[in-house]
Amino acid sequence: MIKFLDLNKINTRFEDELTSGFQSFLNTGYYIKGSEVSSFEEHYAAYCGTKHCIGVANGLDALTLIFRAYMDLGQLKENDEVIIPANTYIASILSVINSGLKPVFVEPDEATFNISPSEIEKHITPQTKAIMAVHLYGQLADMVAINDIAKTHNLLVIEDAAQAHGAVLSSEGKKAGNLSHASGFSFYPTKNLGALGDAGAVTTNDTELAECIKLLHNYGSSKKYINEKIGFNSRLDEIQASFLNVKLKHLDDDNSIRRTIAQRYLNEIKNPKIRLPFYDLSNNHVFHVFVVRVDNRSHFIDHLEKYQIGYLIHYPIAPHHQKALLRYKSLYLPITEAIHETVISIPMSPVMTNDEIETIINALNLY
Repeated sequence: MIKFLDLNKINTRFEDELTSGFQSFLNTGYYIKGSEVSSFEEHYAAYCGTKHCIGVANGLDALTLIFRAYMDLGQLKENDEVIIPANTYIASILSVINSGLKPVFVEPDEATFNISPSEIEKHITPQTKAIMAVHLYGQLADMVAINDIAKTHNLLVIEDAAQAHGAVLSSEGKKAGNLSHASGFSFYPTKNLGALGDAGAVTTNDTELAECIKLLHNYGSSKKYINEKIGFNSRLDEIQASFLNVKLKHLDDDNSIRRTIAQRYLNEIKNPKIRLPFYDLSNNHVFHVFVVRVDNRSHFIDHLEKYQIGYLIHYPIAPHHQKALLRYKSLYLPITEAIHETVISIPMSPVMTNDEIETIINALNLY
């Protein structure tokens, strides 16, 4: 059986370093907001090219804290509209709703799966105050066009970069997390830069925003027992920061391996029944997952299971059809619905063997 993702194999590569990091963490006796968190925030800000990185508990909190901070700073207010891709993971949408803002669902570009700039233009109203650009599946959204639109209409741009650690916008030489006013990252264990538990971060070049988030994520406090704001408890664990410090050093190499595997898939899978993803061969894609489309997904799944090939569906239900979001069920989003009905992800990771890759390619060509 070829696993969809072998996390044990991914992480055992770093077993000695992770074990050493854990022992060091244990010996300090200092387990919250210690030197590992500070070190990771410094290293990840430098990696992304931003002035600031604030470690938080998870990716959803990262996005929510960005919106809450902008509200606290008076740049957003309750019921302001945030344009968001209709085919994103629900966490993107929850961050908007949980902040008292209104999501405006916009169709994606069918080739890239990312939010369509032309559709963004159609949905801007006087109540629109922000655009969330989700770098879905690891490929950067069209940030040049999105930022141009935002500048024209005086809108905030927030990146959901939860799947795009290390993706580079070649035209500007900037990485995900440094292509907007602020960005939220997840370091969930399956991510390209994955912790060994929940973890997240905010990156930004806005010092005022960063200082506000630093307060909000720690009970609204900058000094113990002195609370300046109505805050939250959303801090990056010291132990997870230790693990992330180890794995960050290997991120670019792992992303390079993912691109190499992706190019093999794109060059060697030759089956008209399988629609392969768009890729322009640049570093704007880090292939968090490799997503194909098929018309009869259940039949395709039977085929994968016959050949013992792991898979996942990212994502089986369009957000506006989720029970939690039934208020949006009547929205007409045919591209989004077609994507959610036909996508399926095949194995993609930096620890796959050549035999596994060849087995997958051969099996898909036999479908």
